[in-house]
Amino acid sequence: MSPSRRSRVLHSTASASRLTLALTLALSLFAGVAGAAPAKPAAPKATKPATAAAAATAKGDDPVVATVAGRPITESEVRAVKAADYHKLLEQGTQQLVEERLLAAEGAARGVSVEKLLAEAAKAAPVTDQDVDAFYEQNRKQIPPTMSKEQVAPRIRQYLEQQRQAGAMGTLLESLKAKYQAKIELQPLRVEVAAQGPARGPAAAPVTIVEFSDFQCPACLQMVPTVEQVRAQHPDQVRVVYRQFPLNIHPNAPKAAEASLCADEQGKFWAMHDAMFKDQAALAVDRLKATAAGLGLDAAAFNSCLDSGRQAEKVAADFQAGRKAGVDSTPTLFVNGRMLVGPPPAALAAVVEEELARASR
Repeated sequence: MSPSRRSRVLHSTASASRLTLALTLALSLFAGVAGAAPAKPAAPKATKPATAAAAATAKGDDPVVATVAGRPITESEVRAVKAADYHKLLEQGTQQLVEERLLAAEGAARGVSVEKLLAEAAKAAPVTDQDVDAFYEQNRKQIPPTMSKEQVAPRIRQYLEQQRQAGAMGTLLESLKAKYQAKIELQPLRVEVAAQGPARGPAAAPVTIVEFSDFQCPACLQMVPTVEQVRAQHPDQVRVVYRQFPLNIHPNAPKAAEASLCADEQGKFWAMHDAMFKDQAALAVDRLKATAAGLGLDAAAFNSCLDSGRQAEKVAADFQAGRKAGVDSTPTLFVNGRMLVGPPPAALAAVVEEELARASR
């Protein structure tokens, strides 16, 4: 196996071990046993500013890759459309080369080959029958009922061995990064998204989170405490901006979005925001009016605003801005332009910490 191939396998296995939950892996495992390949989630799309292509063309260094009806399609236009994919390749390539050089440096320091170094790192505690039994009991609901434990046990054992080896290799790489002071300079992909709309936090905060959300979306409800926790941990350093993205599968979401902006006219956006997420079953127009009255808003003014639909244009503008930025599901967050789709608490906190560290350099 070539050094390049070794590094790719090592990196992909270690990453899967760190980032994938056991239950998800179990589902994939047993889907494979049953003969069905697990579906891969579609990668979120993002676009660079349209001015990038124009600037490159003006300098004469933007090759034409195709022509349609006499109009050229340039390389920078393709890169803009596939910006997320292109950046992912850069990240993967950078990580691969970093890992290869770390392993080569450590192998030289120990006087052993990279193959031996990897073999030593892969030695993990053996998987016992008790480990297989425990995994089977924890995940038996996900196993097709037509399959016995004896049939799936070899797959379970192989899976557990791979995970332990991946964890050991990941630990080795992390220790080598510290030992050899590896530092990745590649900047994350950022998407230009205007931070306009109701906001919490200082305008000059080093980290701005632009959240595209839907008041009827269950996942958005789960995101509320996650975002609030991050903001509470960094009250002077994080600003949260809410933008509307009502999905067409949620019939009450458009009017709820308008209601939040009608409340914003009276300085009560966040009170209305919190109330609507607290009771997502109360998003019909009459219930929205009752909620607003209960929050002490001027009922006549609020009702007039909601009935007139005058905030619908703002809701539509937010939605189109989200679409342009690559949003196709909620919640989608942009942390200083870094796109996160429905991130778990740890993932959002990690990106915020990274951005704070960058700001302090």
